[in-house]
Amino acid sequence: MNTKATEKRCSFCNSPASKVVGKLIEAEGVAICSSCVTTCADLVKQSNTPSKKISGKGSSGSPRPTEVKAHLDQYIIGQEHAKIALSVAVCDHYKRINATPEQLNDIVLEKSNVLLIGPTGTGKTHLARAIATYLNVPFAIGDATSLTEAGYVGDDIESLLTRLYQAADGDVEAAQKGILFIDEIDKLKKTGGNVSISRDVAGEGVQQGLLKLLEGSVCSIPVGGARKHPQEKVVQFDTTNVLFICGGAFVGLNDIVKERLGVKREGLVGFAVSDEDTSSSYSDDNILRHLETEDLIEYGLIPEFIGRLPIQTALTPLSKEALRRILIEPKNSLLEQFKLQFRLDKVELIVTESAIDQIVDEALALNTGARGLRAVIERMVLDYKFHIADYIANGRCVIDGKFIKADFKHLDDSEDSSISSKPS
Repeated sequence: MNTKATEKRCSFCNSPASKVVGKLIEAEGVAICSSCVTTCADLVKQSNTPSKKISGKGSSGSPRPTEVKAHLDQYIIGQEHAKIALSVAVCDHYKRINATPEQLNDIVLEKSNVLLIGPTGTGKTHLARAIATYLNVPFAIGDATSLTEAGYVGDDIESLLTRLYQAADGDVEAAQKGILFIDEIDKLKKTGGNVSISRDVAGEGVQQGLLKLLEGSVCSIPVGGARKHPQEKVVQFDTTNVLFICGGAFVGLNDIVKERLGVKREGLVGFAVSDEDTSSSYSDDNILRHLETEDLIEYGLIPEFIGRLPIQTALTPLSKEALRRILIEPKNSLLEQFKLQFRLDKVELIVTESAIDQIVDEALALNTGARGLRAVIERMVLDYKFHIADYIANGRCVIDGKFIKADFKHLDDSEDSSISSKPS
């Protein structure tokens, strides 16, 4: 009998059973060898892993600024100037990364990191996060307030890169093309011009330490996220292609700009001394549009640090109309989030126009930007959530402005109750 003619073979690679390394698995007339099983498993794993490669649509594989801004418009209300500046900066950055040596033709494109300046709650972090989501790249947020110069108590500067490495699930190559947002960067300002016997390890010292990271250098970062020590496992991390976006409120910076421009602080806000300037050109909402490097230096940032953040854009305080739009318009609006929470309990949450107006007024008074909206709504619905069982029977909860003014107290099912009957 000819054994070769009847010998089983792998249905994928056609290898005979006698030459298969490992086992030949059979089922319903089909066979697969151990080697092909491993190959298939790797292919499935790759297909299920989100791609970290920039999937742009413009030249050199980079997205177009108009496309990036259109994405940002779905999630961020207002801040048109900041969205345009950030869209262009991001697209230029990834053109630089994706360009081939032939396209560069021995020309070195410098990296353009971004500095976002604006009051709290104006959308600095939200802008950076929305950009990272659109580009499908690793994104991490670091807080500058916990950083100290190497050798002192506090977080090492390299810990920022560790967060980006962890956000990329340990994929160093992907992390090295990610976006790192450093918040509270204004807290790194120098302590002042007074002579001191102690070092400014949490201010100017950190600025000095960040210089090489922002410009591009190879660092050893601890994998575990702790401070570096001889026994800690480290990986080499190149920051050349990392886009750094720094943000801060920079409280008092507008006064520095006004003083340089010769704008009076008394009387009408924005009244300029110069006859050529009008009050509208120097209003509190746009005074930071006239920001110069010397203003940031006077504030407390060192020139070398500012030079590594060439794109500087200011976010304007949110108006009442902007807060109202933020509450109801974006895809992931706060109002929709809270409605979803009630829907999970099979309750329809209805917030009237008068309630929306009251929420916006309360948030505006808090002076914390969009963050104030969440604080007001959380306080507004707290008692309703606690008594959610009362509303499940009716299937609907209507919140009117008059109930917000009444210290958000829970009302029973009376003629003034916020409980409405379930619609037929």
